[in-house]
Parts: sequence; C-alpha cells; structure tokens
Amino acid sequence: MIIPAFDEAENIDPLFAQLEPVLQQLASLAEVIFVDDGSRDDTAERVRRLAATRPHVKLIRLGRNFGQTAALMAGFDHASGEIIVALDADGQNDPADIPRLLAKLGEGFDLVSGWRRVRRDPVVRVAASRLANIVISRLSGVRLRDYGCTLKAYRRSMLKGVRLYGELHRFIPIFTAWQGGRVTELAVNHRPRSHGRSKYGLDRTLSVILDLILIRFLSLYVSKPLRLFGSLGMLMLLGAALAGAYAIWLKFAEGVPFISTPLPLLVVMLVTL
Repeated sequence: MIIPAFDEAENIDPLFAQLEPVLQQLASLAEVIFVDDGSRDDTAERVRRLAATRPHVKLIRLGRNFGQTAALMAGFDHASGEIIVALDADGQNDPADIPRLLAKLGEGFDLVSGWRRVRRDPVVRVAASRLANIVISRLSGVRLRDYGCTLKAYRRSMLKGVRLYGELHRFIPIFTAWQGGRVTELAVNHRPRSHGRSKYGLDRTLSVILDLILIRFLSLYVSKPLRLFGSLGMLMLLGAALAGAYAIWLKFAEGVPFISTPLPLLVVMLVTL
C-alpha cells in the first residue's frame, strides 16, 4: 500500500487508525509505505512513530517536493507485493473501499480505478476535472470517469518498465490498457478534508494538458515515428516545390526577378526543415 504525503502531519494518525482495521481483514499482512514528498511539517516524524511499533509500516523521504507522480514512483520501486493499492494521505479517500477494490481486481482485472461519484471538492475544481476526464477518455480510448482519483489497485506486473514524470501518474490506466491489461473503475466514497489544505489547484490544468498531448503522441507514433515526421517532411517538400514552381513562373511569365520575392528563401527554409 502506497500513501504519498506532503504536509499532511495532522492526517497521518487519523488515516492510519481507519486503515488498520482494513489491514486486519486482509488474508496476508500488507506493507504500508508512506512516501514523504519533501514535507515541511512533522509528517515524517508521525510516520516514524507508527513504524516504531509496526514493522509493516515503512517511510520513504524525498529530498524535496517532487510531486505526486515522483512520490508514487518511489513507492512502486520499493513495494514488494504483487498487488499495490495507492491512496492519498489527506483522508479524502476512504480506506473502507480497499477490500472492494481488491475484490474487483480478483475478478480478473489488472487495474481498478476509484471513481469519486460524489466529489467533496469546490464546484469549479469538480467541473474542470470532469471536462478533463472526458477529453482524456476520448483521446486515449480508455473510458474512465475519474482519472484523478489516487485510490487505485494495481497488479505489479502492469507497472514493470513504466517510468512516470510530470502528471503522468493519472494516466497509468492508459499505459495498462496499452499493454493489454484489463482496466475498470469502481465507485468509491469521497470525503471532505478534515485537516490541512489541498495541494492541488487549477494551475495544474496546463501540466495535465501538456502531458495529455504527450500521451496522444505516444499512443499514435511511439512505435512508428516516421509516420508523423515523414508526413510533415513530405508536406514541407511539397510546399517547397510549389513555391519554387511559382517563383519560376513569375520569373519567365511575368518578368519578376527571383530577388524581388521571398519565394526562393521560402523554398530553402522548407527544404531545410
């Protein structure tokens, strides 16, 4: 179980108090990995206190705030189980949903993504998130209603070789589907934040859009890049040929010297590109 945390000291103990009964329900002992993403409060100290009496609780500290994607990747790299569950440290994800996610995974799926059907966030943020989910689903071909929910259950085999950066953690379902994995979603409880403040705002929208462009490029051209760059190159060569032909026609039909038009320079530029 991976829990990325950034300045969530007040939420660590309440979250673990809710998580512990869930862990006791599991057939085998699960490890709990808290990833302190460069917190400036005593988040790490709170986790150390838990780990002092619970050997299955582990702490990973990042040198500075790298973001949720990097924190999750650190957790993936250090996790030892074949099934991985990730959830936020802010207490908005409900640990009681974890057995349901695992049961769904046991039906033959490789990734089960939480769907916050009823969001406990500001209206503007919810509206922006829903629009982003629609766009991501249509561009990627993987239909999910809530890409941004951290609460997910993964099969470790689907994460091998996956390196994430930027905001790409929300696109793990897409990578899983591209590898032939079975992806589904499950409605989960979303709770209002009790302590601290949200670290996510509308300023992340641009980053998500840029990462979405990257995802679209990878989906179409990662194994056949010449189809993109070759097509662009042929269009530029065609443009150069048309510009050169027009310059020649102006020279001999209209008596316009080459030096009087920008067409020769356009030909050179397009050929070079």
